[in-house]
Amino acid sequence: MNRAAFIDRDGNLIHEVGYISSLERIKFYSRSVKAVKFLKENGYKIIVVTNQSGVARNYIPESFVRDAHKKISAMLKKHGLKIDAFYYCPHHPKKAVIKKYLVDCSCRKPKTGMIDAAVKRFNIDLKESFTIGDKLTDVHLGKNAGTKTALVMTGYGKKEKKLIKTPYDRPDVIAKDFYQAARMLVKL
Repeated sequence: MNRAAFIDRDGNLIHEVGYISSLERIKFYSRSVKAVKFLKENGYKIIVVTNQSGVARNYIPESFVRDAHKKISAMLKKHGLKIDAFYYCPHHPKKAVIKKYLVDCSCRKPKTGMIDAAVKRFNIDLKESFTIGDKLTDVHLGKNAGTKTALVMTGYGKKEKKLIKTPYDRPDVIAKDFYQAARMLVKL
């Protein structure tokens, strides 16, 4: 079985800029490439799991989400690295303006549909895996799937940290950024 790092995209791997509408706005945090390299060197599959309700809200087409992932892949390829898979949820159960995306789906975080798909595809051992992101929905996703969890202080992380109220909200680690979270979780 494989182990995986399920990573949130915006606010964790790349800078949080609201709804990305231009590929030029995609920028890694200073230690994101180092984090991906560290995880690869330690035998983890890198799986991006991201809610992209901008599709449902008609801010961007699904093709733009795929183009953004191609750009991220090309940026990492320059460093000899790759993401093993990108999974995204284009739905929103209440705020979708495009009818086909007005769905209470199984893929929208914190539901586990994206992780479930990756587990089937890559034969992943969830007990040996973890989820890293800048929102409590990422922490909840990891807990719902049975992985270790990290909340990073980039993106929305500092605001989200203030919302921690219950054990369900509490991540296994709180880290400065994606790289620190990866190092801390690998040690657990």
